[in-house]
Amino acid sequence: MNLRIIIKTLGVLSLLIGLAMGTCWLYALAVVHTEGRNDLNSSAQSALGISTGITITIGFLMYLVGIRCRHELLRREAMIIVGLSWISVSLLGALPYWLCEPGLNIFDSIFESVSGFTTTGSTIMADIEAFPKAILLWRSVTQWLGGIGILVVFVAVLSFLGAGSRSIMQQESSLNISDSGASRIRDIAFTLLKVYLALTIVCLFGLIALGMPIFEATCHAMCTIATGGFSPKNLSIGHYQDVGIELWVAFFMFFSSIGFMLYVIVVHRRWERLKAEEEARYYFFLVLLAVVAIAFDLHLAGTHDGYAKALREGFFNVVSIGSTTGFCASNYDQWPLFSKMLLMFMMLVGGCAGSTAGGIKMNRVILFTKITNREMVRSFRPNQVFRIKLNGMAPDEKVFVTTSFFIALGFALSGLAGIMVSLLEPDLNMISTIGCVFATLFNIGPGFDAVGPAHNFSFLGSDTKMVLSFCMILGRLEFFALLVLFVPSLWKKY
Repeated sequence: MNLRIIIKTLGVLSLLIGLAMGTCWLYALAVVHTEGRNDLNSSAQSALGISTGITITIGFLMYLVGIRCRHELLRREAMIIVGLSWISVSLLGALPYWLCEPGLNIFDSIFESVSGFTTTGSTIMADIEAFPKAILLWRSVTQWLGGIGILVVFVAVLSFLGAGSRSIMQQESSLNISDSGASRIRDIAFTLLKVYLALTIVCLFGLIALGMPIFEATCHAMCTIATGGFSPKNLSIGHYQDVGIELWVAFFMFFSSIGFMLYVIVVHRRWERLKAEEEARYYFFLVLLAVVAIAFDLHLAGTHDGYAKALREGFFNVVSIGSTTGFCASNYDQWPLFSKMLLMFMMLVGGCAGSTAGGIKMNRVILFTKITNREMVRSFRPNQVFRIKLNGMAPDEKVFVTTSFFIALGFALSGLAGIMVSLLEPDLNMISTIGCVFATLFNIGPGFDAVGPAHNFSFLGSDTKMVLSFCMILGRLEFFALLVLFVPSLWKKY
C-alpha cells in the first residue's frame, strides 16, 4: 500500500475544500463592508478566516508529505481515499459552525457538516435565520460540492490519479464506467461538471426572475440542483408562499434526480440510446402515479381546499422526497396514513443512478423487480432462459448479485441503525426512530413525527447524532466504500 499517495491525495482534496471555504470568507468580508461590522458578521468573518487557514495549512502539509510520490493511484488506494475523504472533509467542514456565533458544539457541527456534504439536509439548527449569511452560504456550498461529488470535481482537475480515477468515479456517482480509461474518466467528470453548473445557473436566474433575493436564490439554487434541501429560511420553500417558486424548484429537483449522463446523451443527439432509456421513464411514471394518488387521497380526506391545492402540495412534496432533496412547502406529517406511507416508499426508492439523489436508486429497483420475476418463473420452469436488460443493455450476472446484496444490506443496516437509535433514545417512538434512520441512511433530510418537516434533529443526544452522521456517509457512498475500511485485508501488505 502506498501511504504517501493517499496522504498526498487527501492533502490536495483539503486544499480544494479550503479554497471553497475561502470564497465564503470573501463573501463574509463583503457583508461586513456593505452591512457594517456587528457581532454576527464579525463572527462569520473570523470563523471562516480561521477555518480556511487551518484547512489550507493541513492540506499543504499533507501534500508536502507525498509530493515526491509519482506513482499512479491503484484500486485499493482509491477505495481507501473515497472513504477517508468524506470523513476528513466533514471534519474540516465543521470548523466554521463550531467557531462562529451563535456557535454549535463540536458534535452538532460535525452533524451539520456531514449532512451538508452528503446532501442529506437533516439539520440541528433550530433557528436557521439567526446564523450569519456567510455561514449559511458555506452550508449551501457544502451541499453543492457534495451533490456532484467532491471526488468527481477532484478527478476532473487532477491528472495523477491514473487507473484509480475509475474506482473513485464509480464509488462517487454510481455511473457504469467500468470500461473507460483514465483520460475518458476525466472527460466524463468534466462533462458532468458542465451539466451540473449549467443546471445551477439556469435554476438561479429563474429564482431571481421570480422575485427571490439574490443571496437566497443562490443558496436555494445550489441546494436544489444538489438535491440537498438546506434553506436559509426557517420555513424552507414554504417561507415564500409562491406557486411559481414552488413549481420552478420542483421541476429542477426532478431534473436533478435523473442521471446526468442522460443530458449528455441528449446534447450529443444519441437518440437510439435515449429511446432505450428505461430508468428515467419508469421514474417519471412512478413520480406521476405518486402525485396523482396522494393528491386524490388528500382531496378525499378533506384536508385541503379543493383538488388543485391538494395536487400542488402533492406534486411538490413527492418530488422533494422522491428526489431526496427534502425542501418543505407544507407539513406532510399531518397527511393521511396512505399518503405518508407512499412518501416513505418514495424515500426508499430515491432518484436515478448517476444523479445527485440518494435512496436505493431506480435502476436497482427495476433490476430487482426483473430478477424477482425471473426467479419466480424459474421455480416452475427451471430450464427457461432469461435475458434481462436495462436501458437496452444486458448487465453481467455479477450486477444482479450486487443489486440484490445492496438492497438486502440496506435493510439490514436500517434495522441495525434503528436498534442503536432506540437504545440511545429510549423516549423516541417507533415512527420517529424509523424516520431518523431512513432520513439519514438514504440521504432524505426530514423524516416523520419528531424529526418531521416541522421539526429538526437538535433534541437528539450527541451519541445519536454521531451514529446518524455515520449513516449519512454510508448512504452517500452507497455502503461499500465506507464499510470496506473496516475489512482488515484492505490494510494488509501484499
